[in-house]
Amino acid sequence: VRWLAGGWSSHFEFMNENLRIRTDFVSRPPRITPARLAGIWMEQEKRDFPFVDAADLAEIKKTNREKDYPIIGELARKMEHPEERLRYSRSARDILIAYRDDQTLVSRILQERGIVRDALANVEALETALDAERRRLMHANEHRLKLYALSAKNWSAIWNEVEMQIAGLSLLDAHTIIKEKASGILPFKPAEGNIHE
Repeated sequence: VRWLAGGWSSHFEFMNENLRIRTDFVSRPPRITPARLAGIWMEQEKRDFPFVDAADLAEIKKTNREKDYPIIGELARKMEHPEERLRYSRSARDILIAYRDDQTLVSRILQERGIVRDALANVEALETALDAERRRLMHANEHRLKLYALSAKNWSAIWNEVEMQIAGLSLLDAHTIIKEKASGILPFKPAEGNIHE
């Protein structure tokens, strides 16, 4: 739990008959502000089935995987508020249609996204700007993951030994060993700063 609070995630996989079940445990999802995260936890208390809203899921999906960006675009189309739809839209055509209706709003949101107003000249220019934005977001996530990998270098070096120790143990017993081994090796938070290729 301590490391989850520091921003790390945990992955757990098990078999149930012929079904492989994979789970991810994340207490501080990437790109979600502490204030928004507090709001998410409060919202979950009122729901029978917990889930994150479309905008929060879109932020989480800003990964370095190409396949996540069409999902962000489809999520945007399901958002109720025009401002949110524009903030996450991946469609140049949808954005240009919205621009005809409200130039001020679209210009403001595109500026927030780092997309220059000249990109509104035509579909091709806006598609180029959206592709550049996608690459910026992907590179930012790659950098974030490199910081985690750098911070976990010593942990990775002993993982095979730890994995052999916990093989066949109950989840609780394995968890106890993992906590003991990680203490002093895996930092609470990942390293910060620049990474040299």
